Amino acid sequence: MKKQLLALVVIAFGATICIASESHNDRQTRDDIARHRAMAAAHEAAAKCLESGKKEDVCNKELLAACKGLAIGKFCGMKHEH
Repeated sequence: MKKQLLALVVIAFGATICIASESHNDRQTRDDIARHRAMAAAHEAAAKCLESGKKEDVCNKELLAACKGLAIGKFCGMKHEH
């Protein structure tokens, strides 16, 4: 089991290095900036949703809808501990 976990970590690290070493052209950079701003706006809306007293499940569903096609996962590419 430890060997499998180590292999997964090595593969993930290698993939991260490969992705990080790719250079983006100007359009890709602008697209990334736009996606980050859209994700930030969705997270701000989720924070305001929680502040309004709505339940976390409701706010997470709204976040998921706002982030559709932007980020990976049901938390718009970001999850924190509770």
